[in-house]
Amino acid sequence: MSQEIPAAVQRALTAIDQQDNDAFVAAFADDGYVDDWGRQFRGHDGIRSWSDNELIGKRATFTDTRVSTPGNPITLVTQVGGDGFNGPSHFTFDVQGDQLASMTITA
Repeated sequence: MSQEIPAAVQRALTAIDQQDNDAFVAAFADDGYVDDWGRQFRGHDGIRSWSDNELIGKRATFTDTRVSTPGNPITLVTQVGGDGFNGPSHFTFDVQGDQLASMTITA
């Protein structure tokens, strides 16, 4: 699967697997953002706060991850587990250069 996934996306996924919030935030451009079902969190501070409360801070796990829409943006479908939201989700990543411009989460 990693051959289909851009390096910036893979860095974010690895950071989630390793529960490393610093590495997760570093995968994003300075002006990058997370769109979590319409709620937007911009810049490194916003992304870190969101992840502390919604993702890595909730010990989120991704399993059965696969590419559902290749290209850029790329969409992955995964089963989310952990102490927060649990269930299937789609994560769409827009990659600019070697960093993430955005990550959008939908059903």
